[in-house]
Amino acid sequence: MFRRPVVLAAAALLGLVAVALLAVGAFPPSVTPTPVERVLPSDRFQTR
Repeated sequence: MFRRPVVLAAAALLGLVAVALLAVGAFPPSVTPTPVERVLPSDRFQTR
C-alpha cells in the first residue's frame, strides 16, 4: 500500500508528539502551592 511505512510511522509519531505538546501548552497542569520551610539557626548547635 505505502512504499515507505517506516517514514509514515515516524511522521505519525511526530504528529502525535506535536499534538500532545500543544495540548499541554493550552491546558497546563495545575501547580499546588507548598509552604517554604526555612531552617532557623539554633543556639544549641553553635560553637562557643
